[in-house]
Amino acid sequence: MRILTIGAFIASLAVPAAAQRGNVPAANDPIRALVDQLTLEKYKATIKGLTQFGDRRAGTDRNRAAIDWIEAQLKSYGCTNTERLRYDYPLQGAPRATSTTGGRIRGTRARTGVNNDPNAQPDLQLRALNSQPAANGPREEVYCTKIGTTHPEEMYIVSAHMDGIGWGEAANDDGSGTALVMELARVLHGPGVQTERSIRFILWNNEETGLEGSRAYAAQRKDLQGKEDPPGSGRYPEPKWLGVIQHDMMMFDHGMPKAEGTINKDQRPEADINVEFQSSSMFAAQSQTLAWTLEAANVTYATEYPVTVGAHMQSTDSVSFQDLVASVSVRENERGSQIGAGWNPHWHQPTDVFATFSDADFRLGLNAAQTTLGALVKLAGVRP
Repeated sequence: MRILTIGAFIASLAVPAAAQRGNVPAANDPIRALVDQLTLEKYKATIKGLTQFGDRRAGTDRNRAAIDWIEAQLKSYGCTNTERLRYDYPLQGAPRATSTTGGRIRGTRARTGVNNDPNAQPDLQLRALNSQPAANGPREEVYCTKIGTTHPEEMYIVSAHMDGIGWGEAANDDGSGTALVMELARVLHGPGVQTERSIRFILWNNEETGLEGSRAYAAQRKDLQGKEDPPGSGRYPEPKWLGVIQHDMMMFDHGMPKAEGTINKDQRPEADINVEFQSSSMFAAQSQTLAWTLEAANVTYATEYPVTVGAHMQSTDSVSFQDLVASVSVRENERGSQIGAGWNPHWHQPTDVFATFSDADFRLGLNAAQTTLGALVKLAGVRP
């Protein structure tokens, strides 16, 4: 029997969470050094920057100002080939995805819904910021691309939606996902970082009104995939899609409602990152493989929270692609059986503001960023 000294016993307690969970990259692993560039402080700062525009409801000046800000930030990271996709709302001619079967709701269920009452927001400045109503008409959404050095004609789409509703700051839904995508763009455009395949970072608009932004993109761009333009130039305006990794609500996992409908104020000990694919989609097998790639990356590169894979992706922008290419959704909870059951009382509410969330909540989102970046290392061939 091995007997530990007191000093050795104390040292054993200090093993990092990732080491306790399984695979740990070597100390000199250059990918770990890349993942370590994702920090809690920078992630929080990017979310905070997004919240200056209130709930960023599509069809308002605050939404357009947020798009301008996102584009400026992407350019400052070195992702200078920013572009905008334009469409009109309401969207005409883009088919809706139909295979959206969700998980069965189990346990206690609390009320969910969208707050449309401005007086429910006690912060008068935020209430005023969110006061302009949405108007139909032209829309824009911004994206930029890390060009692959070996296969520029192929790409993975890494995405989140930047619009929100509810008279709050849309800090979690979906400032948390938008900031994650922006942080990945920052790290992957760092000095010396190359990828074999292209990666496109997209911030959708109009998710809250029916996935219009992602549906418009799919309708406008799907037939352009892999076409060199101009011929012989080595340029591919729309590389062939290899997969879509969507990020939508990353931070709040406090467990199911209590019997009286309230939620624990602290993060639950079993908090995890939910990666979902849609089992009834045309690319279910490929999507499942993509989900397990994220799970494997999480084991190696995430510092605290594990991934749970599920088969009921729904009501998020990856649904617009699920019958076109491998598609997954990364979230704080299962969309149908948990979020739909009221596990997040701030969803579409005035309380979805930066100050609501603790560092534990922000770390959950940071771990999702570590997970996706680790997966892109394998999928896109990242070489630091």
